[in-house]
Amino acid sequence: MTDRDCRPIAFLLTGGQVADCIAGSVLLKQMPAARILHGDKGYDSNAIRRQVEENGTMPNIPPKANRRWKSCFSPVLYRDRNAIERMFCRLKDFRRVATRYDRNAANFLAAVCIAATVSYWL
Repeated sequence: MTDRDCRPIAFLLTGGQVADCIAGSVLLKQMPAARILHGDKGYDSNAIRRQVEENGTMPNIPPKANRRWKSCFSPVLYRDRNAIERMFCRLKDFRRVATRYDRNAANFLAAVCIAATVSYWL
């Protein structure tokens, strides 16, 4: 999760088989007050949308192709979602994060947090 200035707010490390919408509900509990939340199609679920709206935030998530009910979505506002991609690219400048030398999940998450601290907060 990032803010509009591409600064990381929260990280969650999950297994490769865990769906984005399951991990997203955990991350949303740490979300600060915001007007709009941009997410990709992996976060398109009714539970995520309800959780975002309960915080007083408008979800701007593109609907999956197989959804019967398509919620409102603004492609113009969605252009701001590249903030998360820019944050990931900046973190991958650190070789340890990009190549994932650490096989232990706790060590890898610590390396990501250190890289984020050095890149954005110092």
